[in-house]
Amino acid sequence: MSVTKKEVEKIAELAKLRFNEEELENFTHQMNEILKYMEKLNELNTDNIQPLSHPIEATNVFRNDELKPSITTEDALRNAPLADEKYFKVPKVIQDKKK
Repeated sequence: MSVTKKEVEKIAELAKLRFNEEELENFTHQMNEILKYMEKLNELNTDNIQPLSHPIEATNVFRNDELKPSITTEDALRNAPLADEKYFKVPKVIQDKKK
């Protein structure tokens, strides 16, 4: 299987790309090289090979949850531009539609 310059032009049109003649020739050659490689891969015997969802089998790669000390509320609010005893204060961003 191979692609023609006309087919590369159509693919470029569908992708909303524009290429000059030299680029079209280059892409035609590159696409044909890729297709040749894919044909080579099709020669492999995969009869006894199970399909994989991932190339590397891995199980739970997450670390365990561990309880660790955290900063206090006072420390968290220390550098806040506006705060009260427990909360950050921020400007109101939701407006009342009743007005």
